[in-house]
Amino acid sequence: MTLFGILQLTLVDILDIIMVALIIYFIIRLIRDSSAMNIFLVLVFLLLVQAIVSALGMKMTTVIMNTLLDVGVIAILIIFQPEIRRFLYRIGARSGITKKTGALFARILGTREDAIGTEAVAELADACRTMSEQRTGALIVIHRKDSLDYIVSTGDRVDAEISTRLILNLFFKNSPLHDGAVILGGNRIIAARCTLPITQRTDLPAWMGMRHKAAIGLSEETDADVIVVSEETGGITFVSGGVATKIESINALKLKLGASLS
Repeated sequence: MTLFGILQLTLVDILDIIMVALIIYFIIRLIRDSSAMNIFLVLVFLLLVQAIVSALGMKMTTVIMNTLLDVGVIAILIIFQPEIRRFLYRIGARSGITKKTGALFARILGTREDAIGTEAVAELADACRTMSEQRTGALIVIHRKDSLDYIVSTGDRVDAEISTRLILNLFFKNSPLHDGAVILGGNRIIAARCTLPITQRTDLPAWMGMRHKAAIGLSEETDADVIVVSEETGGITFVSGGVATKIESINALKLKLGASLS
């Protein structure tokens, strides 16, 4: 097939165009609510220009476009490293690749998920109930398999057993460690006053504050679960995989934690 008397198209070329179009479509669906969307559209436009000038035999322009794209890709990898990591995690999580391969490697290497036990869940739920009644703001991260070392490094190491009293003390308004997130894992309080990444989503409801946005941001990048206690309303929200669920009762929170950690 000859297009405009210039381009020679075969069936393979048409299939290639369709595949590229589908890839671009799915990538746009995944990053449409992030700050990387505009950069991605510019990159697609430059690729189209490069393909056109190359097909037309414009050698100097082709060299310039190739150089620009080479430098641009490196710059994008550096500047948008968090978005790229989040994008790859979403692909793995939605396709089930990371879950299946993770379980396989866990069997081979003899590793296991850093889950908290039943007693620790009860202590955590009691602490959330008290903070909800007192309208004490809280942000609690439950470590699972993905590494949270880069999050722990932003706060202060605690390394203590999970207990209701200690969690309440950490989030007490006059405590030096109350501002930030507490990281839990393996029946231990790992760290406090940690900083979480903020989600770039723009479709969140108005009732969600910065704690909720931070919880969603971390759950988009890792497999960690996050509990948020609102300082304004006392409401409890459970966040997992970028999805926030309002908790109506402490029993519902315990069931949510049990289902998540099972």
